[in-house]
Amino acid sequence: MYFYGSTGVNNSGNLEIGGVDAIELAQEYGTPLYVYDVALMRERARGFKRTFEEQNMKAQVAYASKAFSTVAMIQLAEEEGLSLDVVSGGELYTAIVAGFPVERIHFHGNNKSREELEMALDHQIGCIVVDNFHEIELLKSICQEKKTKVNILLRITPGIEAHTHDYILTGQEDSKFGFDLQNGQAKQALETALHFDYFDVLGLHCHIGSQIFETTGFLLAAKKIVEKMAEWENELSFKAKVLNLGGGFGIRYTKEDEPIPPAQYVSEIIKEVKKLTEHYSMQMPEIWIEPGRSLVGDAGITLYKVGSSKEVPGVRKYLAVDGGMSDNIRPALYSAKYEAVLANRPLAKTKETVSIAGKCCESGDMLIWDLPLPEAGDEDILAVFCTGAYGYSMSNNYNRIPRPAVVFVENGKVTLVVKRETYEDLVRHDLPLK
Repeated sequence: MYFYGSTGVNNSGNLEIGGVDAIELAQEYGTPLYVYDVALMRERARGFKRTFEEQNMKAQVAYASKAFSTVAMIQLAEEEGLSLDVVSGGELYTAIVAGFPVERIHFHGNNKSREELEMALDHQIGCIVVDNFHEIELLKSICQEKKTKVNILLRITPGIEAHTHDYILTGQEDSKFGFDLQNGQAKQALETALHFDYFDVLGLHCHIGSQIFETTGFLLAAKKIVEKMAEWENELSFKAKVLNLGGGFGIRYTKEDEPIPPAQYVSEIIKEVKKLTEHYSMQMPEIWIEPGRSLVGDAGITLYKVGSSKEVPGVRKYLAVDGGMSDNIRPALYSAKYEAVLANRPLAKTKETVSIAGKCCESGDMLIWDLPLPEAGDEDILAVFCTGAYGYSMSNNYNRIPRPAVVFVENGKVTLVVKRETYEDLVRHDLPLK
């Protein structure tokens, strides 16, 4: 079994995360429970930043908070000197409550409302990533009303299809995001933005997908965009100060995954952009990236209590846990795969192959198919690895199941950062018929 970060096995033979016994965590905070290895998140953040610093590059590493957004997580991003990518008014509000420096917030999204854009301008955030012509006109009207200037990036779809799941492709031509580079929309958007006094067009942005294991797509996207930047510098006198190549850097979920180190993504991107800008005799832009999953994904572990089991002779054995698609919808949505161990016997010899079922009233509520485990029974604790990205952030109350608590662990210390929801929370906003 491959353990991540500061995860290992303690003297009691239990799984240990950040110097804390996983069984003690389950007993103290209940299950399901999201547990985050803070030291690993810090290590990932510093790894991205260090590569830019070693190459003396002007850059911003913006945490893509959609992966996992809570006040504590945003404060951790601030402690590590990251910028922040938000995609909704709720994520922006969370950042403001967390006290995150507004000048390092970038606001994304393909359908930002007037209220969200007004909120961004009122708080004078660092940059708005403009996604479509409707948003250009909406933002123009708000800026005119408020007599406020704003920094913007234009989101470009460069026509690159990364090797990833169809649902998380975003940089190809047929996408709901951005201005297309091939059909002239991107140039039209740039011309429109450049002619508006309240816009300071910092540069261009693209995001080609998620869970990407090679650099080829990033380098092709950089090549296409820098070529256009050179063309627009000559035709429109536009000198881009920023080139944002997004995120999507892959992590290891199972032994089938083979991610590359964060430093490799960054160093190859820098090398390519330097080569291209030198070729076109252009000024080197500031490079921005937006890691989300790669900062928090493998730092998260979900603990579940094992419950019922069912054996279908000659077919499979089902083992049910006290969570499921309400706390991790990725297996149902993306056919995502995970690895897991019994937290109270992580090194025990496997004796059977089981399929881990959730407790939701859906036949599709399956967390892991065909998982080798020691013989497991009622009250064992199952630890599912690499659930730090898009677990809590996509959690829901299907079947009126309360959302789990979240704890941060670091150097033997535990911090409760999100309380477990209660049944009272579930009906808090309900109103009676009479």
